[in-house]
Amino acid sequence: METTPKFYQKMKEDYRDVMEAVDQLGKSTRDAGPLDEKQAQLIQLGAAAAMRSEGAVHSHTRRALSAGANSEEIRHALLLLISTIGYPNVAAAMSWADDLLK
Repeated sequence: METTPKFYQKMKEDYRDVMEAVDQLGKSTRDAGPLDEKQAQLIQLGAAAAMRSEGAVHSHTRRALSAGANSEEIRHALLLLISTIGYPNVAAAMSWADDLLK
């Protein structure tokens, strides 16, 4: 399921050292504690939704699916945010996640 967006691929070509450092930081933070990959991706999906970042919602939806999350878990993770970030933000994030879940 994991497909790397073309822009991300271009960033890796143009700024290889920087993007390797970004990738390593992500790996180091995931490895620093007891959460599994699925949990980590669902948390990062929530942060992406809070930031209203369509690209990050797409990325973490993709990654959560690759880590074993199902559509229901992804939608529930987003739904849980309504009381924190508000319905309009969650509705936007749900629509972005649905781009990949349909």
